Amino acid sequence: MLFEGTFSIDASGDGLRLDRALEAVMPGSGLRLRRRLCDEGRILVDGRARKPGYRVRTGQLVEVKEGREMTTPGELGVRIVKWEDGFAAVNKPGGVHSAIISGRDEPCVEAVLPALFPGMEPVLLNRLDRLTSGLLLVALTPEARDAYLEYEDQGAIKKFYLARVRGRLDGIVSVRNRLDTDDRKTTRVLAEPDEDARRWTGVTALSHDNAADTSLVRCLITKGARHQIRAHLASIGHPIVGDPLYGGGESPRGLMLQHQRLEMPGFQAEAIPLF
Repeated sequence: MLFEGTFSIDASGDGLRLDRALEAVMPGSGLRLRRRLCDEGRILVDGRARKPGYRVRTGQLVEVKEGREMTTPGELGVRIVKWEDGFAAVNKPGGVHSAIISGRDEPCVEAVLPALFPGMEPVLLNRLDRLTSGLLLVALTPEARDAYLEYEDQGAIKKFYLARVRGRLDGIVSVRNRLDTDDRKTTRVLAEPDEDARRWTGVTALSHDNAADTSLVRCLITKGARHQIRAHLASIGHPIVGDPLYGGGESPRGLMLQHQRLEMPGFQAEAIPLF
């Protein structure tokens, strides 16, 4: 749907915050998106840019200068995997951004969550790299969000990934090296171990393809850092197939990394394995 045009505030919208009043004419948009548009000066009230908290009045004219078409969940290939007790898990295809990026209009999962969960205020709880596929967790209530943050701090959340890596990897490996994530593009693996077990990557070999000389592995993390699995696997000589940053080379299937299963107290979700 195209969010662009001018509308008048009627009596039902009198006194509402601007970011709330916009919901009536921007169905399927999230509160975060509407606030961002206000902050960027793309929402005008009687010809003047207003902030999200501005209180609108009956008869005022609001102009939306968005000028782009919102992508639907179906167009992105995003679907609900599980919905239970204030949490939901959705599946993200590889090549799609997880979260809204300030100042950019690229399609992402976070922007379509209101369309998946109408009448609610869904909050995206985790992120996946754009190239990574698999599960994203969503809080549908403030209580669920708070519980997730507490579980994460406790190391009570288990995130299982499937990856196809270069070379033969056998047995079980625990990669405990500390990560330097200061560089926004790549993560550097340091020589010293990380004392925080939540930053370790557990790797279990599942099978080996002799012809392609690749191995299928399952990785377990709890509170992951940016590019943690990709960098850790590359550091032990087994970069993920299709990883353009960490030496995995080209692959017609893209980055072969999937967040396949998530476990935490009271909630579990699983995606169909891709590899």
